[in-house]
Amino acid sequence: MDNVKAVIDRLEKEIEPLFMSDSSGHDIFHLKRVFHSAMNLQKKEGGDMMAIGVAAFLHDLHSVVQNKSGKYCSPKESLPKIKEILMKIELPEDKIKRVLHCVEFHEEYNFSSDGKTVDDIETLIVQDADNLDALGAVGIARAFMYGGVNNIPMWTPKIPFGRKIFDEGKNDPSEIHHFYSKLLKLKDNMNTKTAKKIALKKHKFLEIYLKEFFMEWNGKL
Repeated sequence: MDNVKAVIDRLEKEIEPLFMSDSSGHDIFHLKRVFHSAMNLQKKEGGDMMAIGVAAFLHDLHSVVQNKSGKYCSPKESLPKIKEILMKIELPEDKIKRVLHCVEFHEEYNFSSDGKTVDDIETLIVQDADNLDALGAVGIARAFMYGGVNNIPMWTPKIPFGRKIFDEGKNDPSEIHHFYSKLLKLKDNMNTKTAKKIALKKHKFLEIYLKEFFMEWNGKL
């Protein structure tokens, strides 16, 4: 773990300036939370600690490009930049390959059109760690931060909840719609036993929040 921590400290100096202006919920603190979550999962589920830790910390580099351009950018498009950074800090080639693989495939969901195509424990743990940060109290806060930056309404009551196939490249008509198209489905998208247990508590918090939200929205205080 000490070696991983040393690498992450070096990476933070490299990438923190890139995330300084982020207000979409994909900031440096999100990266740190996902890293720590991934490390906790790795302790119980196994896998290459270095690959998991580094991939978790760099998984959202594509969001920097996306925020600047205003257009969707896939994780795959961030791989050249990630490779450049990892070569700069002299991470071994075999580790770089594992990290790039994890980042490229970490945004796969069983409720998307393509489903999940990978089954290596490293990628599955990075997926779980990232998705856990989209649940619970922090997940709710991040959802509305993203909506604010992208001019997405809080809720549009006249539009029904009918999105069956999730596409990361298309925004929902409101952030409350996003709860139903993605966030509430993440509990059943978890890969590891450890993440599934954690997700249950966070999922229940989302349900409690939505119940309160609709009561207040309708003036039932």
